[in-house]
Amino acid sequence: MAAAQRQNGRSRPGRRATISDVSNALGLTKSTVSRALNDYPDIAETTRARVKRMAQKLGYRPLATAQSIRTGRVRAIGFIIELAEHDAHRPFMAEFLAGMSRSASAEGWTLTVAASSTPEETLEIISKLQMESKADGFIIPRTLIDDERITRLRNDYIPFVTFGRTNSDEETVWYDIAGEEAMRSAVLHLHDLGHDRIAFVNGGSKYKYSELRREGYIQGLTDAGLDIDHSLIFEECLSEEDGRAAAQSILAADNPPTAFVYALDRAALGLYPLAKELDLTIGEHLSVISYDGVPEGAAVEPPLSTYAVDIARAGERLGALLIRHLRDDEAKDLHELEQATFLDRGSAGAPALTSAQLSAHLRGLGPKGAFSNGRNST
Repeated sequence: MAAAQRQNGRSRPGRRATISDVSNALGLTKSTVSRALNDYPDIAETTRARVKRMAQKLGYRPLATAQSIRTGRVRAIGFIIELAEHDAHRPFMAEFLAGMSRSASAEGWTLTVAASSTPEETLEIISKLQMESKADGFIIPRTLIDDERITRLRNDYIPFVTFGRTNSDEETVWYDIAGEEAMRSAVLHLHDLGHDRIAFVNGGSKYKYSELRREGYIQGLTDAGLDIDHSLIFEECLSEEDGRAAAQSILAADNPPTAFVYALDRAALGLYPLAKELDLTIGEHLSVISYDGVPEGAAVEPPLSTYAVDIARAGERLGALLIRHLRDDEAKDLHELEQATFLDRGSAGAPALTSAQLSAHLRGLGPKGAFSNGRNST
């Protein structure tokens, strides 16, 4: 009879495929098929894969309501767009959402998205979505040094994955990009070009990434054999205006840097109009390397050299890790650290001025043109 209900491995036209069809086609019990489709860990991975292939071939889709009742899950990933963030997670939000959605869809899950206007509202929405069975777990972006979202999720025993490391990595499922390695590499690249006065303009001190990127910058100085000058380190720079103000203050010193490393592209873009006002050329009189890969960085002249992040892939990996965690994989086994991609686009070059010559130019003591044929020694 089962054979009569199928034509060439598919259920009869006009009839919805059932779990019995899958069971009969594979010679497995309905219980085994159900547990395989719901990713129970007691079913071998090879069996789960075989069952899913046959279910797809027959066009079988379990009813979401019935599946939720059996497993206690709604097979939904939760993500909250935090509008209170300095950039509301722009400009990469569309790519990030697309990546998360792809990873969810690949496993037959959905993505539940909400928006909050304040950090307090974020906590309220997390509890509300979980209590209303609208999300099984959450993806938390931009980890903080003191992160109340993580505290709430742990206290309420709600599964989650973070985009960024935490102060208790072993207990947390996380995916991250090695921003500290990008900063270290940026310093070494600039030093190889001939710079020995290199400033660092960091992001917000509340973020874990800022702590890591500062450590990477300092490690780069150490590896290059350069002294650590804390007067060349500025914090709390999240916007173009912040980045400009930091550079203006740093360049006012008696021994100004000839190169800058920025933790964020948006802040780095503030150096461009300032350089123009000071009659300096980016990539020649001042060099800069940054991090993120925002589209605006490609539109300035010269284009901003940066360490770019594949944000769509980040969304995919975060979704995949959360689903694995929800299938009982342990947090200690769910850590992924990847590298950013360096885009060397022309904003970092050999210095045309020494620090002393740059200082003289900024004070109007000497024409810039006198030093335009390469680096002179003092």
